[in-house]
Amino acid sequence: MTKRSFLAFDCGATSGRAVLATFDGDSFSMEEVYRFPSGIIELHGKYYWDIFAIYEHFVKCLDTLERKGVRPDSIGIDTWGVDFGFVGEDGSVLSNPRSYRDPYTAGVPEKVFLEIPREELYAATGIQILNFNSVFQLCAQKDEGFSPLKAAKHLLFVPDLLAYMLTGNEVCEYTIASTSGMMDQQARRFDNALLERLGLRTDILLPIVQPGTEVGKYKGIPVIAVAGHDTASAIAAVPAHDENFAYLSSGTWSLMGIEAPAPIINAESARLNFTNEGGIDGTTRFLKNITGMWLLEQCRKVWKAEGKDYGYDQLMKMAAAEKDFPGRIDPDDPRFANPADMVEEICEALRQARPDKADVTDAQIVSCIYHSLADTYEKTFGMLRGFAPFPIERIHVIGGGSANELLNQWTADALGIPVVAGPSEATAIGNVMMQARAAGLVKDRWEMRRIVAGSFDLKLFTPSTKTL
Repeated sequence: MTKRSFLAFDCGATSGRAVLATFDGDSFSMEEVYRFPSGIIELHGKYYWDIFAIYEHFVKCLDTLERKGVRPDSIGIDTWGVDFGFVGEDGSVLSNPRSYRDPYTAGVPEKVFLEIPREELYAATGIQILNFNSVFQLCAQKDEGFSPLKAAKHLLFVPDLLAYMLTGNEVCEYTIASTSGMMDQQARRFDNALLERLGLRTDILLPIVQPGTEVGKYKGIPVIAVAGHDTASAIAAVPAHDENFAYLSSGTWSLMGIEAPAPIINAESARLNFTNEGGIDGTTRFLKNITGMWLLEQCRKVWKAEGKDYGYDQLMKMAAAEKDFPGRIDPDDPRFANPADMVEEICEALRQARPDKADVTDAQIVSCIYHSLADTYEKTFGMLRGFAPFPIERIHVIGGGSANELLNQWTADALGIPVVAGPSEATAIGNVMMQARAAGLVKDRWEMRRIVAGSFDLKLFTPSTKTL
Protein backbone atom coordinates (compact mmCIF):
# COMPACT_ATOMS: atom_id res chain seq x y z
CA MET A 1 0.00 0.00 0.00
CA THR A 2 1.19 3.52 -0.79
CA LYS A 3 2.26 5.40 2.31
CA ARG A 4 -0.08 8.15 3.40
CA SER A 5 0.66 11.00 5.80
CA PHE A 6 -1.70 12.60 8.32
CA LEU A 7 -1.22 15.69 10.48
CA ALA A 8 -2.66 15.70 13.99
CA PHE A 9 -3.03 18.95 15.91
CA ASP A 10 -3.24 17.84 19.55
CA CYS A 11 -4.06 20.79 21.82
CA GLY A 12 -3.71 20.40 25.57
CA ALA A 13 -4.57 22.77 28.36
CA THR A 14 -0.99 24.04 28.70
CA SER A 15 0.60 23.32 25.32
CA GLY A 16 -0.18 21.92 21.91
CA ARG A 17 1.77 20.15 19.24
CA ALA A 18 1.52 18.98 15.67
CA VAL A 19 2.37 15.35 14.93
CA LEU A 20 2.98 14.07 11.42
CA ALA A 21 2.28 10.36 10.96
CA THR A 22 3.13 8.12 8.05
CA PHE A 23 0.88 5.09 7.61
CA ASP A 24 1.15 2.14 5.22
CA GLY A 25 -1.92 0.16 6.29
CA ASP A 26 -0.19 -2.06 8.85
CA SER A 27 2.04 0.18 10.92
CA PHE A 28 2.96 3.80 11.19
CA SER A 29 5.63 6.15 12.42
CA MET A 30 5.13 9.51 14.03
CA GLU A 31 7.16 12.67 14.41
CA GLU A 32 6.44 15.82 16.37
CA VAL A 33 6.95 18.64 13.90
CA TYR A 34 5.75 21.68 15.86
CA ARG A 35 4.99 22.67 19.45
CA PHE A 36 3.24 25.74 20.80
CA PRO A 37 1.79 27.17 24.03
CA SER A 38 -1.95 27.12 24.67
CA GLY A 39 -2.26 28.62 28.09
CA ILE A 40 -4.97 30.71 29.72
CA ILE A 41 -5.00 34.50 29.44
CA GLU A 42 -6.75 36.80 31.93
CA LEU A 43 -8.44 40.02 30.91
CA HIS A 44 -10.57 42.19 33.21
CA GLY A 45 -11.23 39.31 35.56
CA LYS A 46 -12.25 36.85 32.84
CA TYR A 47 -10.17 33.85 31.73
CA TYR A 48 -9.88 32.92 28.06
CA TRP A 49 -8.09 30.63 25.63
CA ASP A 50 -6.24 32.62 22.96
CA ILE A 51 -7.86 30.86 20.00
CA PHE A 52 -6.35 33.28 17.51
CA ALA A 53 -2.82 32.50 18.70
CA ILE A 54 -3.51 28.77 18.45
CA TYR A 55 -4.85 29.23 14.92
CA GLU A 56 -1.76 31.26 14.01
CA HIS A 57 0.43 28.39 15.22
CA PHE A 58 -1.57 25.97 13.04
CA VAL A 59 -0.90 28.17 10.01
CA LYS A 60 2.81 28.56 10.85
CA CYS A 61 3.13 24.80 11.17
CA LEU A 62 1.42 24.17 7.84
CA ASP A 63 3.49 26.86 6.14
CA THR A 64 6.68 25.30 7.54
CA LEU A 65 5.71 21.87 6.23
CA GLU A 66 4.83 23.35 2.84
CA ARG A 67 8.26 24.98 2.56
CA LYS A 68 9.77 21.56 3.25
CA GLY A 69 7.69 20.01 0.50
CA VAL A 70 5.51 18.08 2.96
CA ARG A 71 1.79 17.97 2.19
CA PRO A 72 -0.31 15.80 4.51
CA ASP A 73 -3.23 13.86 3.11
CA SER A 74 -5.50 15.32 5.80
CA ILE A 75 -5.58 17.28 9.06
CA GLY A 76 -7.30 16.43 12.36
CA ILE A 77 -7.77 18.52 15.51
CA ASP A 78 -8.40 17.41 19.09
CA THR A 79 -8.60 19.50 22.27
CA TRP A 80 -9.89 19.48 25.81
CA GLY A 81 -13.66 19.34 26.32
CA VAL A 82 -16.56 21.62 27.34
CA ASP A 83 -15.20 25.01 26.19
CA PHE A 84 -16.63 26.84 23.19
CA GLY A 85 -16.64 30.06 21.21
CA PHE A 86 -19.15 31.87 19.01
CA VAL A 87 -19.42 32.72 15.33
CA GLY A 88 -21.46 35.75 14.28
CA GLU A 89 -23.87 36.29 11.41
CA ASP A 90 -21.05 37.61 9.20
CA GLY A 91 -18.80 34.65 9.98
CA SER A 92 -16.64 36.50 12.49
CA VAL A 93 -15.23 34.69 15.52
CA LEU A 94 -16.80 36.86 18.19
CA SER A 95 -14.54 36.19 21.15
CA ASN A 96 -11.84 34.02 22.56
CA PRO A 97 -13.50 31.03 24.28
CA ARG A 98 -13.87 31.31 28.03
CA SER A 99 -11.74 28.81 29.95
CA TYR A 100 -13.18 26.07 32.11
CA ARG A 101 -10.84 27.30 34.85
CA ASP A 102 -12.66 30.67 34.98
CA PRO A 103 -14.42 30.76 38.36
CA TYR A 104 -17.46 32.48 36.84
CA THR A 105 -19.44 29.24 37.14
CA ALA A 106 -19.06 29.02 40.91
CA GLY A 107 -22.52 28.47 42.39
CA VAL A 108 -24.19 28.14 38.98
CA PRO A 109 -25.01 24.41 39.27
CA GLU A 110 -26.94 25.08 42.46
CA LYS A 111 -29.00 27.76 40.68
CA VAL A 112 -29.69 25.37 37.81
CA PHE A 113 -30.85 22.68 40.23
CA LEU A 114 -33.60 25.02 41.43
CA GLU A 115 -35.08 24.79 37.93
CA ILE A 116 -33.97 21.27 36.97
CA PRO A 117 -33.14 18.97 39.89
CA ARG A 118 -29.68 17.46 39.83
CA GLU A 119 -31.06 13.95 39.39
CA GLU A 120 -33.18 15.00 36.41
CA LEU A 121 -30.29 16.81 34.74
CA TYR A 122 -28.04 13.79 35.13
CA ALA A 123 -30.76 11.41 33.93
CA ALA A 124 -31.13 13.47 30.76
CA THR A 125 -27.47 14.08 29.94
CA GLY A 126 -25.55 11.38 31.83
CA ILE A 127 -22.78 13.87 32.52
CA GLN A 128 -20.80 14.16 35.74
CA ILE A 129 -21.77 17.36 37.57
CA LEU A 130 -18.79 19.68 37.39
CA ASN A 131 -18.92 23.47 37.73
CA PHE A 132 -17.37 24.01 34.33
CA ASN A 133 -19.73 21.88 32.22
CA SER A 134 -20.78 23.76 29.08
CA VAL A 135 -24.39 24.03 30.24
CA PHE A 136 -23.28 25.85 33.40
CA GLN A 137 -20.94 28.10 31.41
CA LEU A 138 -23.79 29.10 29.11
CA CYS A 139 -25.99 29.87 32.11
CA ALA A 140 -23.21 32.00 33.62
CA GLN A 141 -22.71 33.85 30.33
CA LYS A 142 -26.46 34.46 30.02
CA ASP A 143 -26.54 35.89 33.55
CA GLU A 144 -23.50 38.07 32.80
CA GLY A 145 -25.07 39.40 29.63
CA PHE A 146 -21.96 38.18 27.79
CA SER A 147 -22.02 40.11 24.50
CA PRO A 148 -20.65 37.35 22.21
CA LEU A 149 -23.47 35.04 23.32
CA LYS A 150 -26.06 37.70 22.53
CA ALA A 151 -24.62 38.25 19.04
CA ALA A 152 -23.90 34.60 18.22
CA LYS A 153 -25.22 32.81 15.17
CA HIS A 154 -23.62 29.50 16.16
CA LEU A 155 -21.75 27.95 19.08
CA LEU A 156 -18.67 25.92 18.18
CA PHE A 157 -16.70 23.78 20.61
CA VAL A 158 -12.96 24.46 20.54
CA PRO A 159 -11.81 21.79 18.02
CA ASP A 160 -14.73 22.63 15.74
CA LEU A 161 -13.97 26.34 16.09
CA LEU A 162 -10.37 25.78 15.03
CA ALA A 163 -11.53 23.63 12.10
CA TYR A 164 -13.87 26.46 11.11
CA MET A 165 -11.01 28.94 11.22
CA LEU A 166 -9.03 26.71 8.84
CA THR A 167 -11.88 25.87 6.44
CA GLY A 168 -14.71 28.37 6.82
CA ASN A 169 -17.12 25.45 7.42
CA GLU A 170 -19.01 24.71 10.63
CA VAL A 171 -19.68 21.31 12.18
CA CYS A 172 -20.45 20.02 15.67
CA GLU A 173 -18.60 16.75 16.25
CA TYR A 174 -20.18 14.10 18.47
CA THR A 175 -17.47 13.29 21.03
CA ILE A 176 -16.77 16.93 21.88
CA ALA A 177 -20.49 17.78 22.02
CA SER A 178 -21.02 14.87 24.40
CA THR A 179 -18.88 16.59 27.08
CA SER A 180 -21.22 19.58 27.28
CA GLY A 181 -23.95 18.42 29.67
CA MET A 182 -26.44 19.56 27.02
CA MET A 183 -26.80 16.38 24.97
CA ASP A 184 -29.28 13.55 25.32
CA GLN A 185 -26.83 10.64 25.48
CA GLN A 186 -29.39 8.09 24.32
CA ALA A 187 -30.62 10.10 21.34
CA ARG A 188 -27.20 11.65 20.61
CA ARG A 189 -28.62 15.09 20.00
CA PHE A 190 -28.92 18.28 22.01
CA ASP A 191 -31.77 18.30 24.50
CA ASN A 192 -33.47 21.50 23.38
CA ALA A 193 -36.39 21.14 25.79
CA LEU A 194 -34.02 21.00 28.74
CA LEU A 195 -32.04 24.01 27.55
CA GLU A 196 -35.19 26.05 26.95
CA ARG A 197 -36.24 25.45 30.55
CA LEU A 198 -33.00 27.18 31.56
CA GLY A 199 -33.68 30.11 29.24
CA LEU A 200 -30.77 29.15 26.98
CA ARG A 201 -30.68 29.71 23.25
CA THR A 202 -31.00 26.55 21.17
CA ASP A 203 -30.82 28.22 17.76
CA ILE A 204 -27.03 28.52 18.13
CA LEU A 205 -26.53 24.74 18.27
CA LEU A 206 -25.63 22.84 15.11
CA PRO A 207 -26.68 19.27 14.22
CA ILE A 208 -24.20 16.71 15.53
CA VAL A 209 -21.93 14.79 13.14
CA GLN A 210 -19.96 11.60 13.81
CA PRO A 211 -16.14 11.30 13.93
CA GLY A 212 -14.63 10.87 10.48
CA THR A 213 -16.72 13.60 8.84
CA GLU A 214 -14.85 15.92 6.48
CA VAL A 215 -15.32 19.53 7.59
CA GLY A 216 -13.80 21.22 4.55
CA LYS A 217 -10.39 21.96 3.10
CA TYR A 218 -7.42 24.13 3.99
CA LYS A 219 -5.50 24.98 0.80
CA GLY A 220 -6.89 21.82 -0.72
CA ILE A 221 -6.04 19.57 2.25
CA PRO A 222 -9.10 17.86 3.82
CA VAL A 223 -9.74 18.75 7.46
CA ILE A 224 -11.38 15.80 9.22
CA ALA A 225 -13.57 16.05 12.32
CA VAL A 226 -11.78 13.28 14.21
CA ALA A 227 -12.82 12.31 17.73
CA GLY A 228 -12.40 15.96 18.68
CA HIS A 229 -12.36 15.45 22.43
CA ASP A 230 -8.78 14.53 23.29
CA THR A 231 -9.84 11.75 25.64
CA ALA A 232 -12.03 10.20 22.94
CA SER A 233 -9.05 10.21 20.59
CA ALA A 234 -6.86 8.69 23.29
CA ILE A 235 -9.33 5.89 24.07
CA ALA A 236 -9.56 5.11 20.36
CA ALA A 237 -5.83 4.29 20.54
CA VAL A 238 -5.96 1.96 23.57
CA PRO A 239 -3.99 -1.13 22.40
CA ALA A 240 -6.52 -3.62 23.78
CA HIS A 241 -7.32 -6.97 22.15
CA ASP A 242 -10.75 -7.39 23.76
CA GLU A 243 -13.34 -5.46 25.76
CA ASN A 244 -12.26 -6.62 29.24
CA PHE A 245 -10.25 -3.55 30.15
CA ALA A 246 -10.45 -0.24 31.94
CA TYR A 247 -8.43 2.76 30.89
CA LEU A 248 -6.66 5.59 32.64
CA SER A 249 -5.90 8.52 30.39
CA SER A 250 -3.18 10.23 32.37
CA GLY A 251 -2.31 13.84 31.68
CA THR A 252 -3.39 17.20 33.13
CA TRP A 253 -6.52 15.28 34.02
CA SER A 254 -6.71 11.60 34.89
CA LEU A 255 -9.76 10.00 33.31
CA MET A 256 -10.59 6.50 34.46
CA GLY A 257 -13.33 4.49 32.84
CA ILE A 258 -14.52 1.72 30.60
CA GLU A 259 -15.71 1.52 27.02
CA ALA A 260 -19.36 0.59 27.36
CA PRO A 261 -21.75 -0.45 24.58
CA ALA A 262 -24.36 2.06 25.80
CA PRO A 263 -24.71 4.87 28.36
CA ILE A 264 -24.88 3.78 32.01
CA ILE A 265 -27.30 6.18 33.67
CA ASN A 266 -28.94 5.20 36.93
CA ALA A 267 -29.30 6.37 40.51
CA GLU A 268 -25.98 4.82 41.56
CA SER A 269 -23.97 6.31 38.70
CA ALA A 270 -25.59 9.65 39.52
CA ARG A 271 -24.76 9.32 43.22
CA LEU A 272 -21.13 8.51 42.44
CA ASN A 273 -20.97 11.25 39.80
CA PHE A 274 -19.77 9.17 36.85
CA THR A 275 -20.01 10.61 33.37
CA ASN A 276 -21.11 9.25 30.00
CA GLU A 277 -19.34 10.70 26.98
CA GLY A 278 -19.36 9.72 23.33
CA GLY A 279 -16.82 7.33 21.87
CA ILE A 280 -16.19 6.00 18.40
CA ASP A 281 -18.17 3.19 16.77
CA GLY A 282 -21.24 3.97 18.85
CA THR A 283 -19.55 3.30 22.19
CA THR A 284 -19.87 5.26 25.41
CA ARG A 285 -16.94 6.38 27.50
CA PHE A 286 -18.21 5.73 31.02
CA LEU A 287 -15.68 7.45 33.23
CA LYS A 288 -14.80 9.70 36.09
CA ASN A 289 -12.70 12.86 35.85
CA ILE A 290 -9.89 13.02 38.39
CA THR A 291 -7.44 15.87 38.78
CA GLY A 292 -4.18 14.47 37.43
CA MET A 293 -0.72 15.80 36.61
CA TRP A 294 -2.06 19.35 36.91
CA LEU A 295 -0.97 19.15 40.55
CA LEU A 296 2.62 18.26 39.68
CA GLU A 297 2.87 20.63 36.71
CA GLN A 298 1.77 23.58 38.84
CA CYS A 299 4.29 22.61 41.52
CA ARG A 300 7.01 22.40 38.87
CA LYS A 301 6.09 25.92 37.77
CA VAL A 302 6.58 27.21 41.32
CA TRP A 303 9.82 25.31 41.81
CA LYS A 304 11.19 26.49 38.47
CA ALA A 305 10.56 30.11 39.48
CA GLU A 306 12.67 29.35 42.55
CA GLY A 307 15.51 28.03 40.39
CA LYS A 308 14.69 24.32 40.86
CA ASP A 309 13.96 22.90 37.42
CA TYR A 310 13.16 19.28 38.28
CA GLY A 311 12.99 16.81 35.39
CA TYR A 312 10.48 13.96 35.34
CA ASP A 313 13.06 11.25 36.06
CA GLN A 314 14.35 13.32 38.97
CA LEU A 315 10.83 13.72 40.33
CA MET A 316 10.26 9.95 40.22
CA LYS A 317 13.48 9.40 42.17
CA MET A 318 12.45 12.02 44.70
CA ALA A 319 9.06 10.35 45.23
CA ALA A 320 10.65 6.89 45.49
CA ALA A 321 13.03 8.15 48.17
CA GLU A 322 10.01 9.36 50.18
CA LYS A 323 7.68 6.45 49.36
CA ASP A 324 6.76 6.04 53.05
CA PHE A 325 5.71 9.67 53.53
CA PRO A 326 2.19 9.38 55.00
CA GLY A 327 0.70 12.72 53.92
CA ARG A 328 -2.23 12.61 51.50
CA ILE A 329 -4.51 15.14 49.82
CA ASP A 330 -7.75 14.92 47.87
CA PRO A 331 -6.67 15.74 44.30
CA ASP A 332 -10.21 16.84 43.46
CA ASP A 333 -10.54 19.33 46.30
CA PRO A 334 -11.59 22.66 44.68
CA ARG A 335 -8.72 24.38 46.48
CA PHE A 336 -6.34 22.76 43.97
CA ALA A 337 -8.28 23.89 40.86
CA ASN A 338 -6.17 27.00 40.17
CA PRO A 339 -4.31 28.28 43.26
CA ALA A 340 -1.78 31.07 43.01
CA ASP A 341 0.89 28.77 44.49
CA MET A 342 0.24 25.02 44.23
CA VAL A 343 3.19 24.10 46.47
CA GLU A 344 1.96 26.32 49.27
CA GLU A 345 -1.63 25.10 48.80
CA ILE A 346 -0.56 21.46 49.19
CA CYS A 347 1.65 22.32 52.16
CA GLU A 348 -1.22 24.16 53.83
CA ALA A 349 -3.56 21.21 53.24
CA LEU A 350 -1.00 18.87 54.81
CA ARG A 351 -0.49 21.23 57.76
CA GLN A 352 -4.23 21.33 58.37
CA ALA A 353 -4.41 17.53 58.32
CA ARG A 354 -1.25 17.09 60.41
CA PRO A 355 -0.86 20.25 62.54
CA ASP A 356 1.81 18.61 64.68
CA LYS A 357 4.16 18.09 61.72
CA ALA A 358 6.81 20.40 60.33
CA ASP A 359 6.85 21.73 56.78
CA VAL A 360 7.42 19.12 54.12
CA THR A 361 10.17 18.82 51.54
CA ASP A 362 9.80 18.98 47.78
CA ALA A 363 10.36 15.22 47.56
CA GLN A 364 7.61 14.61 50.11
CA ILE A 365 5.21 16.77 48.10
CA VAL A 366 5.90 14.69 44.98
CA SER A 367 5.40 11.48 46.96
CA CYS A 368 2.18 12.87 48.37
CA ILE A 369 0.87 13.69 44.88
CA TYR A 370 1.71 10.24 43.48
CA HIS A 371 0.26 8.36 46.45
CA SER A 372 -2.83 10.57 46.53
CA LEU A 373 -3.46 9.87 42.85
CA ALA A 374 -2.95 6.11 43.31
CA ASP A 375 -5.36 6.13 46.27
CA THR A 376 -7.95 8.01 44.22
CA TYR A 377 -7.49 5.56 41.33
CA GLU A 378 -8.10 2.66 43.72
CA LYS A 379 -11.29 4.23 45.05
CA THR A 380 -12.58 5.04 41.57
CA PHE A 381 -11.70 1.59 40.24
CA GLY A 382 -13.67 -0.03 43.03
CA MET A 383 -16.73 1.95 41.96
CA LEU A 384 -16.13 1.25 38.28
CA ARG A 385 -16.07 -2.50 38.76
CA GLY A 386 -19.62 -2.35 40.06
CA PHE A 387 -20.86 -0.88 36.76
CA ALA A 388 -18.83 -2.79 34.18
CA PRO A 389 -20.92 -5.31 32.17
CA PHE A 390 -17.76 -7.43 31.78
CA PRO A 391 -14.84 -8.52 34.00
CA ILE A 392 -12.05 -5.94 34.11
CA GLU A 393 -8.84 -7.91 33.69
CA ARG A 394 -6.32 -5.10 33.21
CA ILE A 395 -6.04 -1.36 33.04
CA HIS A 396 -4.43 0.49 30.15
CA VAL A 397 -2.62 3.67 31.16
CA ILE A 398 -2.21 5.97 28.17
CA GLY A 399 -1.08 9.54 27.67
CA GLY A 400 1.93 11.35 29.06
CA GLY A 401 1.50 9.84 32.53
CA SER A 402 2.07 6.34 31.12
CA ALA A 403 5.81 7.11 31.16
CA ASN A 404 5.74 7.50 34.95
CA GLU A 405 6.95 4.04 35.94
CA LEU A 406 6.75 4.68 39.67
CA LEU A 407 3.13 5.82 39.56
CA ASN A 408 2.28 2.94 37.22
CA GLN A 409 3.64 0.47 39.75
CA TRP A 410 1.87 2.15 42.66
CA THR A 411 -1.33 2.07 40.58
CA ALA A 412 -0.93 -1.67 39.89
CA ASP A 413 -0.31 -2.25 43.60
CA ALA A 414 -3.35 -0.18 44.60
CA LEU A 415 -5.75 -1.71 42.06
CA GLY A 416 -4.50 -5.27 42.27
CA ILE A 417 -4.58 -5.85 38.50
CA PRO A 418 -1.93 -5.54 35.77
CA VAL A 419 -1.21 -2.12 34.34
CA VAL A 420 -0.34 -1.93 30.65
CA ALA A 421 1.45 1.38 30.06
CA GLY A 422 1.51 3.09 26.69
CA PRO A 423 1.42 4.56 24.26
CA SER A 424 2.24 7.94 25.73
CA GLU A 425 1.15 9.64 22.49
CA ALA A 426 -2.29 7.99 22.53
CA THR A 427 -4.26 11.15 21.79
CA ALA A 428 -2.29 12.04 18.67
CA ILE A 429 -2.35 8.38 17.59
CA GLY A 430 -6.14 8.20 17.92
CA ASN A 431 -6.42 11.45 15.97
CA VAL A 432 -4.28 10.01 13.17
CA MET A 433 -6.08 6.66 13.11
CA MET A 434 -9.45 8.38 12.69
CA GLN A 435 -8.01 10.23 9.71
CA ALA A 436 -6.81 6.89 8.33
CA ARG A 437 -10.35 5.54 8.78
CA ALA A 438 -11.80 8.52 6.97
CA ALA A 439 -9.38 7.71 4.13
CA GLY A 440 -10.66 4.11 4.06
CA LEU A 441 -7.41 2.53 5.29
CA VAL A 442 -8.83 0.85 8.43
CA LYS A 443 -12.34 -0.38 9.13
CA ASP A 444 -13.04 -0.24 12.89
CA ARG A 445 -11.57 0.42 16.34
CA TRP A 446 -10.30 -3.14 16.78
CA GLU A 447 -8.23 -2.95 13.63
CA MET A 448 -6.97 0.43 14.80
CA ARG A 449 -5.99 -1.06 18.15
CA ARG A 450 -4.26 -4.03 16.58
CA ILE A 451 -2.13 -1.65 14.52
CA VAL A 452 -1.36 0.51 17.57
CA ALA A 453 -0.34 -2.52 19.65
CA GLY A 454 2.01 -3.66 16.91
CA SER A 455 3.56 -0.25 16.32
CA PHE A 456 4.51 0.91 19.84
CA ASP A 457 6.40 -0.49 22.80
CA LEU A 458 4.20 -1.21 25.81
CA LYS A 459 5.27 -1.95 29.37
CA LEU A 460 3.54 -4.28 31.85
CA PHE A 461 3.38 -3.60 35.60
CA THR A 462 2.07 -6.36 37.84
CA PRO A 463 0.82 -5.89 41.41
CA SER A 464 3.51 -6.44 44.02
CA THR A 465 1.35 -6.15 47.17
CA LYS A 466 -2.02 -7.68 46.18
CA THR A 467 -3.08 -10.94 44.64
CA LEU A 468 -5.08 -10.92 41.42
